[in-house]
Amino acid sequence: MATELIARPRLNPAAARFALKIKRSRIHRYGLFAMEDIPARRRVIEYTGEKVSRREMSRRLEGDFTYIFELNSYWGIDGGVNGSGAEIVNHSCDPNLRAQILPDRIFYVSVRPIKAGEELTVDYSFDAHEDPHPCGCRAKDCRGDMRRER
Repeated sequence: MATELIARPRLNPAAARFALKIKRSRIHRYGLFAMEDIPARRRVIEYTGEKVSRREMSRRLEGDFTYIFELNSYWGIDGGVNGSGAEIVNHSCDPNLRAQILPDRIFYVSVRPIKAGEELTVDYSFDAHEDPHPCGCRAKDCRGDMRRER
């Protein structure tokens, strides 16, 4: 169960549509990096892991470290359990990826062209009513917090 920090993140190449690599990140611990140019509006990697119910999500979200992505009002995907590597994509207030949520799957899709060597990022957009989540993305227009704006 993913209530602990993933000590050695792994990439599942079968879930990726482009050459990607896990490396140390300036944003937080590890990150996922493009190893080739990626055009805009392309599926880059699928967010995979254990499918868990709302009740189990609530229980797991009590941990210090979580990798849960809400799929819909009942299900979530815990990327900390058999994840693809997408679970370590870091937050940015100026992301180069967005989430595409389908009925039973989640993909990270490029929002603009991404250059080889660039870290992949997504706006976590945590609920504005949650406790603050300080941001370390260093984007030009950083909000200073990972919550979506009120």
